[in-house]
Amino acid sequence: MTSTSRVVHSDPNILGGTPVFTGTRVTIKTLLDYLEAGDSLDEFLDRFPSVSREQAIATMQKLYSF
Repeated sequence: MTSTSRVVHSDPNILGGTPVFTGTRVTIKTLLDYLEAGDSLDEFLDRFPSVSREQAIATMQKLYSF
């Protein structure tokens, strides 16, 4: 399993410190918004190709304790 510390990054100089997927400017909240709206993970990944499937799954596992 990938550690979320390698897939999630927070830096005050990037979007004011909002947690983003490492190497992107895509916020973790964006993923949560997509999922809460009923969109699939594939739809999110199609819209945000800079986020890897591994990053998204590791984040969901941490947030939802799968």
